[in-house]
This record gives sequence, C-alpha cells and structure tokens, in this order.
Amino acid sequence: MARIDHYNDPHAPQPNSIVPAVSVIVRDETDRLLLIHRTDNDLWSIPGGAMEPGESVRQAAVRETNEETGYDVEITGLVGIYTDPNHIIAYSDGEVRSEFSICMTGRITGGQARTSSESSEVVWQPLEQLDALDIHPSILLRITHVLDTSRKQPWLS
Repeated sequence: MARIDHYNDPHAPQPNSIVPAVSVIVRDETDRLLLIHRTDNDLWSIPGGAMEPGESVRQAAVRETNEETGYDVEITGLVGIYTDPNHIIAYSDGEVRSEFSICMTGRITGGQARTSSESSEVVWQPLEQLDALDIHPSILLRITHVLDTSRKQPWLS
C-alpha cells in the first residue's frame, strides 16, 4: 500500500484515524544508524510501524525491526513520543492518519540484514552521510533527539 507523508502542508487531507506506532533507532559500534529504504513512500527511515492488538510497545518495536531489517533487537531506551498534528500520513486505501509514534533505542542481539515487502534496502549509514539520503523531517527529528547528549528527558510532542 502506497503512502504520502504530508508535513506542514496546508493542503493535506483531514485525518480519519490515529494508530499507535513504534520506531527504533539502532546504532552500531562505529556509530552508524540502521536505516531502511521504505517501499511505501520511497523514503529512508528508521525501522518501525503500527502496533498490533495484544502487543506491548516493546514487543511491537522488536517485531517491526525484525520484519523490516532481519535483525533482532533489544530495546534499550525511550527517545520520545511524537504526535505532531502537522504530520499527516495518507494511504492509498483512503486511510489518513495523524502521527502517533513512540520512538525507542535498540541494540542488535542477532539476525542478519535482509529486505522485506516494506524495505527495499537495509543499510548501516554513517551519521556524516545522512544528508545524502531522502529522509522525512519527522524521522530526522528523532535522530537529532537521540544524538543530542544534553537531553535529559524523552521528547514529548
């Protein structure tokens, strides 16, 4: 299913749903970020997606990371809760969501890189080369927050 991410767009469609979602920022020992090239909007992103009934936030984060990257992760912390009403996600089936995402940090515990129906590429991207990729501003905000070592509290929006 295709999607369009609207951000600060006065012409964005009105939301008709809100779905709890998770995302996970994983860095390796050389400080590279685990990123996927999404198949639904053709943007680069951290792994993540909607929670399923019966899942905890932690379980959803572990499942989504594995589904999209092939890696098993352990959740190690909370980056923040992102609920920007100016970020609207429109799907090809007519669903239009307001952003609601809980972003966590994680550590690889196993698995190996592989793509999925949701990810056409899985890469370890050096931080200094992030600007070479087309990454949505809402994902860049999460990455900025995790890299800000002066932050003492999770982001709440």
